[in-house]
Amino acid sequence: MPNLTVAVIGPAGYAGHLGKKGTASDLTFYNQKRDRITVTYIEPSRYPERVSSLFFAVSMAEMALLVVDEITPAFGESVLMLDAAGIGKGFMVLLNYLSPDQVMPLVKGTVVGNYPIVPDDHNQLRETFLLLAEQQPARGVGMQHGSVPVDHFFPVKGVGTVVLGGVAEGRIRVHDELRVFPTSRVAHVRSIQKHDDDVTEAAAGDRVGLALKGVEADDLDRGHVLSNDPSLVVSSILNGRVELVRYWPGPLKEQMVVYLGHWMQFVPAKVAYVNNSGDWKKPEVTFRSEKDLVYPPGSAVLVHYLEGGKLRVVGRFVPR
Repeated sequence: MPNLTVAVIGPAGYAGHLGKKGTASDLTFYNQKRDRITVTYIEPSRYPERVSSLFFAVSMAEMALLVVDEITPAFGESVLMLDAAGIGKGFMVLLNYLSPDQVMPLVKGTVVGNYPIVPDDHNQLRETFLLLAEQQPARGVGMQHGSVPVDHFFPVKGVGTVVLGGVAEGRIRVHDELRVFPTSRVAHVRSIQKHDDDVTEAAAGDRVGLALKGVEADDLDRGHVLSNDPSLVVSSILNGRVELVRYWPGPLKEQMVVYLGHWMQFVPAKVAYVNNSGDWKKPEVTFRSEKDLVYPPGSAVLVHYLEGGKLRVVGRFVPR
């Protein structure tokens, strides 16, 4: 059952024209299904108030649909978020008589500059995303390990603890024993559902509901990672080089409080050390986070500054 996850960024409720509404919180999920082909649309429903809402939607997505109804600071911030996250595939829809000549100069040099502009045609969009989902290559083939960042969780009478999330890497199976990172707890996978269908396994890109044994809902938090991947890094001290977004106004400073985003984690951290010699847009930095961050080796972490006013996306960081 191939699945495609699309971040829909634009007027609230636009994704409601594309799929059936599901889970709603600071993220709103809409689901489209035809036979065994599925598309998951995610709207950042608390954005622009909360930049974390935008980050979570983008971090879960393989593609983006950027719907532009006016040129605002939120539009610019969304473009920079998509660029920093490396969401290289997507489409743009222009509303309110906006023309490509008005928009394209603003996205030039970012991944969004490569997004084709398509008509505001909901039927055509639905068909396009279903076709792209059907064309998705098999993922996680032969992999013995998998990771599921938790975005929602709750107790279900007669079932136990249920978590919702996307398989971020690898493959998971019924009866797997998964550690609840960054804790030492272990959960047993009793069952797996994909878009309300029971399955025996799920691979990277799949949206899943997992019924778990061995952990209670009170033991979980958004951002916890269910995984049997022994290579995952768990650390509160991260060293590396930050590549600041093009419009960031000045050098990073020690003791700045930023937020590090990876998968479903959005963790406060201090700049403990910064070396701005050379190109201040690419400083060497040490972050000390308030909670352990969980990530695969070599993966990118996005840096945010909530006091940044109209621009809260700082840049992209790859821990060493």
